[in-house]
Amino acid sequence: MIFATAGHVDHGKTSLIQALTGVNTAHLPEEKKRGMTIDLGYAYWPQSDGSSIGFIDVPGHEKFLANMLAGIGGVNHALLVVACDDGIMAQTLEHLSILRLAGCQDVSVILTKADRVDEQRVTEVTQQVHTELRRQGWLNAPLFITSASTGLGIGALRQYLQQLHQQQNSSTDLQQRFRLAIDRIFHVKGAGIVVTGTALAGKVSVGESLWVTGADTSVRIRGIHRQNQVAEFAQAGDRVALNLTGNIDKESITRGDWLLAEQPAFIASRVIVELTCDAPLKHWQPVHLYHGASHITGRVSLLTESGETPMLAELILDTPLWLVDNDRLIIRDISARHTLAGARVIRLVSPRRGKRQPEFLDWLSRLCATDDELTQLNLQLPSGELDLNSYGWSRQLTQLALDSLLEQVDIVRVGDVVLSAFKAQVAKDKLIQSLENFNEVHSDQIGVGKARLKRMALPTMDEILVFKLINDLIAEGAIKQTRGWLHMPQHGLVFDAKQQGIWQQVEGLFTHPEARWVRDIAVETGHDEDTIRRILKKAAQMGLIVAIVRDRYYSSEQIRQFAQIISCHCAEHEVIFAADFRNELGIGRKLAIQILEFFDKSGFTRRKEDGHYLRDKGIFVE
Repeated sequence: MIFATAGHVDHGKTSLIQALTGVNTAHLPEEKKRGMTIDLGYAYWPQSDGSSIGFIDVPGHEKFLANMLAGIGGVNHALLVVACDDGIMAQTLEHLSILRLAGCQDVSVILTKADRVDEQRVTEVTQQVHTELRRQGWLNAPLFITSASTGLGIGALRQYLQQLHQQQNSSTDLQQRFRLAIDRIFHVKGAGIVVTGTALAGKVSVGESLWVTGADTSVRIRGIHRQNQVAEFAQAGDRVALNLTGNIDKESITRGDWLLAEQPAFIASRVIVELTCDAPLKHWQPVHLYHGASHITGRVSLLTESGETPMLAELILDTPLWLVDNDRLIIRDISARHTLAGARVIRLVSPRRGKRQPEFLDWLSRLCATDDELTQLNLQLPSGELDLNSYGWSRQLTQLALDSLLEQVDIVRVGDVVLSAFKAQVAKDKLIQSLENFNEVHSDQIGVGKARLKRMALPTMDEILVFKLINDLIAEGAIKQTRGWLHMPQHGLVFDAKQQGIWQQVEGLFTHPEARWVRDIAVETGHDEDTIRRILKKAAQMGLIVAIVRDRYYSSEQIRQFAQIISCHCAEHEVIFAADFRNELGIGRKLAIQILEFFDKSGFTRRKEDGHYLRDKGIFVE
């Protein structure tokens, strides 16, 4: 178990830890010279069962508050140290507020230097501390009266800490990915780079790989020290030293970097948070922000009025941070003199528009009110398609936990994109309506390609997901696919007896790989142009022939051959130009352009400047 100290400068935090553990946490020459903690110090107290109790000694001076904030991250039990001679001081109050705003669950109070005052003063300070703790929300915090110099109360405190250590739940939440904020980096001769920090979530073992954000690369865990003891694994709540191996050097990692189970999906620059304010905040106020071992500046954009519950805001970060849902940040004024508020991350991405609309704020309020994973997911799904990579990162769920969660909801899933069953049905209805409209307006065409239907009905939705819905509609019989063309089941024509006779005369003319004009066919068959035009339009609807321009047709088989030629050429060269296509077929440039433009309009290719790029191979080549 890990305990972090808190309290005013010179109230005896370091001396207390030394009395408990025998370890002097002051390791910097300047600390020893000045008798004051400047940076984080660490001590470990071995137990008879082979485990160890860890202590993080934080600076008490306001000049080093950033170091104090780096030390309390991930620690759920703090030891508030108050000297009996001074009582509650400025940094006592600030540290206590920071612990509350950072979400610290448990606080125990240790009154130090009791040998320097009389019993009446001890009683006064005890009452003073209890009153302040109750005011800030800790109603039953244990309190111990001690003196490091005489040993008063140290035995009882040791027994209490051992009892807490034995009672703690040793199992970590295995649904969460491993995550550690780095606060120290050093090089050990013969071992290499070692980083330390408090594990915030998950579990990691020797031999596993982690992602280090500063170096932006993967590293392997060569060795682990957990509470200053060699171990095979470390987990949430542990004080950890990790020996790293990989393509890294000491200079590429700094305090504030992270070790993560996986490469992060994205880094946050604008986030929506729930605020707990100790002082009024103004809209667009510049502030200092503290997260893990990172310290940056930014601005607060208020989304709700002061005093509303929940109080919501957007944080605009001057330097992006590796944040996840429910992370806590401490907000201080721009002079870094006063703690103003705490912030809990609700949403890692802030929309450009509509963030102050009542419907959106109501949705955010519901997100604030629950931390149940199933409820969280059900609140996300109505928004549309959900990217599982981003969602898994924001919730820090392992793949096993995420898959188990998805089994509890009714969804359509393609790869890493999911859609609620309700939203999927709405999308299917749009596809059907768009296809019906197309068949009605373009009665002379048999149908439309998948890519074009997607652009007509669901232009902003993920393409892979839309194609899945189209395939489902085909399988359900709601729409049909004929030679790659999509159409409604009722859409289609047949020749009557007279038309069938004429078509039998015309059909033979399409055995040659040539484009045929309506007027030429009319001359060859002896029928008037209008009759031939109607016959050919109906044949095109039936998928027998294809019009590349008005009144000029190829057989469907020839169109598929053209599509195959384009596919092969684009596979080799990425793009095809009119000159390439003309040379492949040995035809005129004008006809080559007409054919390529037909494929552009049908959605098989897309034109960019003079080139034509493959878009949807499945329309003609199946």
